Amino acid sequence: MMNLYHSTQTNRAVPRMRTVHEAAEELRRMDEGTAVTEYHIRQLAINNIIPRVKAGKKYLINLDALIAYLSEPHEEVD
Repeated sequence: MMNLYHSTQTNRAVPRMRTVHEAAEELRRMDEGTAVTEYHIRQLAINNIIPRVKAGKKYLINLDALIAYLSEPHEEVD
């Protein structure tokens, strides 16, 4: 029987998943003057702009995907 918790691919990085609150805190630690709010991160997740996983009532955000999204210039959509 195959063990589902043991992978033969050990080079695969584990995604840094955070709640919306934790992701906002991480951004503040990286940049004390950030203007990115929890509300904005939550809206990005709800609108499928950044990947997220729903865990109970909370969304888990891939922190690296959030940082990558914020690092790229985007046009504002009305």
